[in-house]
Amino acid sequence: MSTVIYPSPIFGPVHSRRLGISLGINLLPADGKVCSFNCIYCECGFNEDHRPTRSMPTPSEVSQALELKLQEMTADKQLPDVLTFAGNGEPTCHPQFAEIINDTIRLRDQYCPKAKVCVLSNATYIHRPQVHDALMKVDDNILKLDTIDPLYINKVDRPNGTYDVNAIIERMKAFNGHIIIQTMFMKGEMEKRSEGEMESVDNTGEEYVAPWLEVVKQIKPQQVMIYTIDRETPAHHLQKASREQLDAIRDRVIAAGIPCTASY
Repeated sequence: MSTVIYPSPIFGPVHSRRLGISLGINLLPADGKVCSFNCIYCECGFNEDHRPTRSMPTPSEVSQALELKLQEMTADKQLPDVLTFAGNGEPTCHPQFAEIINDTIRLRDQYCPKAKVCVLSNATYIHRPQVHDALMKVDDNILKLDTIDPLYINKVDRPNGTYDVNAIIERMKAFNGHIIIQTMFMKGEMEKRSEGEMESVDNTGEEYVAPWLEVVKQIKPQQVMIYTIDRETPAHHLQKASREQLDAIRDRVIAAGIPCTASY
């Protein structure tokens, strides 16, 4: 099983299917994964297989490493399109996330003012006022909503602790449009946890897409990003959604008046 554990606090730049030349900012430990989800498709693997022993980087460690990298990229005349908070888990779980966002915006303005500041999040901490306020400051507040079906969420995204999708949706509405919805569409099967049998994880059908689209309309995001599996997954038997399926879903979002991109 091949998984990706990213350096911390800075990695890349890498070429993102959705974002362009992206300089990664990883607020999680460099030797493991810390996430409030345990997604069966996560490129970083399952949480239980990558328990970290190191601590999260401090705000000063993040800002110093970021400034050094931006100075290097400036000298090389290869500035990033986006500074992306991603890496080994959920970035907003860092206790000083808001402070780090402020530092990052300051350095962005100094070294690469045309670059966007982007956060990829599963939305589990957006109920925290400091997280909400920090996400309102970034250019691209990209929040995950793979489905609105609680059974599917528990099967595929596998939240740690209580996860109320309806409460998450209401919190998403509170961004007043300053939000990009990110949704993974895929096909295939996974093994049930206790029974050893296989069950479908296909969320491309109408029973998933139609209610998801209605909620997206209610949230009124500035954009929707739909995508499918790109790298090896820790759960076997998962399959990519087809280009035709993604295009059809994308076109329905656009028809609803919301910009949407599909990554294959």
